[in-house]
Parts: sequence; structure tokens; C-alpha cells
Amino acid sequence: MSSKLFYHQESCRLCKKSDLSKIIELKPTPAGNNFLTLREKLKNDESIFPLELYFCKSCFHLQLGHVVSPNHLFKNNYHFVSGTSQVNVNHFENYAEEAISRFKLKKNSFIIDIGSNDGTCLNAFQSRGMRVLGIDPAENIAKIANKNGIETKAAFFSKQLALDIKKQYGVPDLITSHNVLAHIENFSGVMDAISYLMDINSIFIFEVGYFLDVFQNLWFDTIYHEHLDYHTVAPLNKFFESIGMELFDTRRVDIQGGSIRSFVQMPGGKHHVSSSVEKLILLEINEGLTNVPDLETFQAKIDVVKSNLSQLLKDIKESGKSIAGYGAPTKSTTLMNYFELNEDLIDYIIDDNPLKQGKYSPLLHIPIVSSDYLVGASQPDYLLILAWNFAESIIEKVKKSGDFAGKYIIPLPNAKIV
Repeated sequence: MSSKLFYHQESCRLCKKSDLSKIIELKPTPAGNNFLTLREKLKNDESIFPLELYFCKSCFHLQLGHVVSPNHLFKNNYHFVSGTSQVNVNHFENYAEEAISRFKLKKNSFIIDIGSNDGTCLNAFQSRGMRVLGIDPAENIAKIANKNGIETKAAFFSKQLALDIKKQYGVPDLITSHNVLAHIENFSGVMDAISYLMDINSIFIFEVGYFLDVFQNLWFDTIYHEHLDYHTVAPLNKFFESIGMELFDTRRVDIQGGSIRSFVQMPGGKHHVSSSVEKLILLEINEGLTNVPDLETFQAKIDVVKSNLSQLLKDIKESGKSIAGYGAPTKSTTLMNYFELNEDLIDYIIDDNPLKQGKYSPLLHIPIVSSDYLVGASQPDYLLILAWNFAESIIEKVKKSGDFAGKYIIPLPNAKIV
């Protein structure tokens, strides 16, 4: 575990106060998306990092206690690609339609996506006649986007980059970001850069995982090193007020296991503040997200699920049946390591992303294969759906193929066979 690759966060990333309390401690893991080649597997030299969640008693923000170098996480060896999921593609198509309609975007409107990945979201705007620009630090993924015709800068978003963009391209009509604002080490610096890009007519819309959904459904595996922040509305509202921006609407959306879509403008913007902001803040208070004792019950509930799932899988294996995983998202690293789902229980993991196929899962070194393994003698008796947020679409896809004759296991929030 190299100390040069991570540090301990001493103060809240939003309010900067040091009134932090540890509420969850999971097993240390490598970077969750760091799938290994055979050569890397044989070297057996992975860096692992603490995985602990802290609560700010001043502003109620939840965040990781340790920050791993973003270069280690994202720069050269990133494997997540948005476009491999039809659920994501459909989500971005619907998102673009709604944004264009609500904010009266026109052809040649300028759209920037921060953390644009392979350009799936921007493609939905570009195909409707918009000018688009993507920003993403993962060089291998940015190359894919540019190859697909989505202009993308391979860089971390910063004030200097914002200055360059504004000078070269002008002021954007819409800045968007999806499942990225939980990943940013210098949160306030990035928000400052975003505000510089905007004028009074610009809109910033971002989607992030909603910790209320995590808390209610025990989706603890969304806690991993890429996710530095676990957002709720109350601290976000305070934060935007403190930097002179206005959160004027927020709503829950059914993507990535439960997210919030939030809308921000500069002071004097034409949009009135919706009652949705205050309603969600009150819900968070009522559900116990603003006090340590309620939050501390989370880990004990996770441990019950761990015990139940482990016993279920052991019983299946002892009966002579085989189990494979389906989906190797980043969160599977947290789930499999904390639940100790090693090669004694899981034979291999199927994933539709070609960048992961032929590699091995972090730390546990379970092989990642294509769906060809659902055919013939390699076919397992059970599929453990590790990408549980896509369980419905995965099961539908496998059933349509007609190859798999076994059963499915959903791990969270309660282990069950379907």
C-alpha cells in the first residue's frame, strides 16, 4: 500500500470544517476498476487502500476518509464505457429530449459534458443538431469518443481549462455531468471553474448517486475509491449558496441504483427555486441522514446481508452446482471483497465490455469473460448479478439469447434467487 498514492482527508470537502465522524469501515481494496492482465495478475503487486465513510457533523455531507490519486484511478487504465449499456443509452436519449424541451435549446446550442466518457450523452445532443464538447481525463476512453465523432479533451477539468474553452468556444448554454461529481478531489475548485464558464442564461445539470437510496436499500457497494462524495441535497444546497450559485431544482431519477438530478444557475437566473429542494431536505432529516446514530446502523445491516448471501452461495456450491458472476462494474470490487466472494464460490464473471474481457478482477483475480461462456459445457447453474442496478435488463437479455437454462441470484438489498 503506497502512501504516495493516497492521503487521509482531514476536513469536509464541501464546508471545509474538520468535524468528521467515521460511520462505515469496509475492507481495503485496490482501485475498483483496475482489472488486471494475466501478466499483472502473476506479478501479484496491487496497491490497496482504506475504504471508510465519514460524516460531517457540520453540514451533513458524507465522504470517503482517504483520497486515492486521480491519476492512479482514471488516467491510463480506465475500463468503464457508457455506451456498452443500452440502459445508459436510453437514459441519455431521454435526458437530452427533456433538457432541450425544458430549456428551449436550439440547433447550434453549445453543450459541454464534464466526465463525458465515450460521448454517449453528448451524442444524444449532437444528433439533434447541437454543438458539443466533452471533457474526460481517461485518455483511452477520450480516444474512443473522438474516434466516434464526439470532440473530447483528455484532461481533468480545471479553471485554466475553463478559461481556454470559454476563449475558444464561447459560453455554453448547458453544462452537464453524469455520475462524475462524486469523483472529484477538488470539488469547490471544479465548481468555481464551472461558474466561470456560465452566464446568467447558462444551466448546469448534474446527476449523482443519491445516498438516501444507498442507505434505504443497503447498496453499500457504491462505496469505492472513485466515489469520494456521497451526495444528499441538504449539504449541496448549503454549498451552492456559499459559492454564489443557486440550486433551483432537484429530483430523484431511477438510474445507477437511484440518483438525483440537480439544476443550478447563477444568481439572477430566470428559474424559480422549486419546492423539490426543501422537500428532499426534509425527507433526509426524517430518514436519519443528519445524525450519527442512525447512520451507524448501516454497517450492521450490511453484515446481515453478507451472512445470508455467503450461506446461500456455499449451499449451492456444496450441492455440486456452479456459480458465475454477471457484470463487473466498479462496485463489484467492493461487494466481492467485503462479502469474500472468491474463486471458491465464483468460477468467472461475464461482462459485455470488451475492455474487461480477458482480464482478472482486482485482488480476487477471478477471470472476466464474454457471454460466450453461457453456451455449452462452460454454462453455470447460477448467475450472480453483480451489476444489480441493471438486473432486469441483464436477465431479459440473457433470456432472449435462449442459451442459459439456470437461475439468477440478486445480491442486494436481500439475497434472493429469481
